[in-house]
Amino acid sequence: MPKFSANLTMLFTEQPFMDRFAAARTAGFKAVEYLFPYAFDKAELAKALRDNGLQQVLHNLPAGDWDAGERGIACHPDRVQEFRDGVGRAIEYAQALGCPQLNCLAGKLPAGVNLEQAHATLVTNLSFAAEQLKTAGIKLLIEPINHFDIPGFFLTRTDQAVAILDEVGSDNLYIQYDIYHAQRMEGELAATIQKHLPRIAHIQLADNPGRNEPGTGEINYPYLFQHLEAISYRGWIGCEYKPKTSTVEGLGWMKGLST
Repeated sequence: MPKFSANLTMLFTEQPFMDRFAAARTAGFKAVEYLFPYAFDKAELAKALRDNGLQQVLHNLPAGDWDAGERGIACHPDRVQEFRDGVGRAIEYAQALGCPQLNCLAGKLPAGVNLEQAHATLVTNLSFAAEQLKTAGIKLLIEPINHFDIPGFFLTRTDQAVAILDEVGSDNLYIQYDIYHAQRMEGELAATIQKHLPRIAHIQLADNPGRNEPGTGEINYPYLFQHLEAISYRGWIGCEYKPKTSTVEGLGWMKGLST
């Protein structure tokens, strides 16, 4: 049976953030992930994980001013030092939380910066981060995100991510494959996952359209779950979707999965 992680940024949002750990446990999840831990004390988060018997499987590197609309700074030539400082901070949190992998959001193409400059900056930053995280025993991930939800996002396709992995040349850089974003940008979900399986360290899901739970849209999730089993994907699958009603009411899609 697939291993599902609850994304606490998008699930159980009817509750205060620190209460979502217990809600995830009650709903049957064994692991959690979320965008950012940095607004919270590391010890408080670690205690919430311990108290609820949960494993944290993912969070992101600092990504600039999120509330102002920034979605990462890794491709911003004028913010390299800020990025590097964020890598150190992310490692501190990941080590405190027992988190084995960190995702790097590439960010939007900055005004006045051409594609070549942004690409070179991203590659340089990823090379630095991959080495720092490797020393700490943590995997680095990059995630293609569709340009409909985030116009101007620099990294949008799987083949682009693979080319970046090849250019960086690190054995500690992987892809976070988000099924929802991939469906919107390119389709060919099963074949793409199978082709690049050794380079995919984490998968996330939501249906399309609407970015709601599986079973609400066009993606054949029963088939995909069987496919992931058949090709021996052994990582976590993050539930990063917007429940149509409440989180608990929308968990019926998990019923009937083989155990």
